[in-house]
Amino acid sequence: MDDDQFRVLPGPDADSLRLLGRESYDPVRISRQGHDAPVADLRPGYLVDADIDWGGDAPTVDSLSVRRPTLYTYLRDIEPVFEVARDLWQEVQTAGEGMGSRVTRNTDGVVNGAVYVFADSGPTSRFEEFCDGSRPLEPLVDRVNDRDDDGPAPREVFICQPAETSDFVVVTIALEKDGLFAETIRDTYDSPMPDEPLV
Repeated sequence: MDDDQFRVLPGPDADSLRLLGRESYDPVRISRQGHDAPVADLRPGYLVDADIDWGGDAPTVDSLSVRRPTLYTYLRDIEPVFEVARDLWQEVQTAGEGMGSRVTRNTDGVVNGAVYVFADSGPTSRFEEFCDGSRPLEPLVDRVNDRDDDGPAPREVFICQPAETSDFVVVTIALEKDGLFAETIRDTYDSPMPDEPLV
């Protein structure tokens, strides 16, 4: 694998993580322990530069640095679905499309994020695909970064599976990490900010 920049994703269990190659989109499953780098302190969503040793029985991380401490938060069975996402999903259904997006604004009309909805009626779960990297979130994050006059910055990305339906998945990108928009989502769904020892 030629990647040296990775997006951190949750692992299939509490003792592991996935590193998704930023260029190849190939996932590497790693243990949280047994590295020369502070892998256990990584959080899903971080964009990292990492040197991976492939010589042992399992890949290990020799060194890493956090390029951007973006946070990914995965929320199952959310209720209620917030109004923007619910209205957007209705529009997508009416148009017969598989996905839709909308810019969000605060009460002063200033853009504070973006909301995407994805139909989830296929043979595999969209939510799980966003978890394991088989459907990368990179294009959505890149689109937000490209539209932001200030360029790339740490964001908060919320991947939400509604409780009352399995028809769609919501991805919300808050422009400002730990900003009011992100804080509102966390408060609504009882999801406090994680500790971040590396930041």
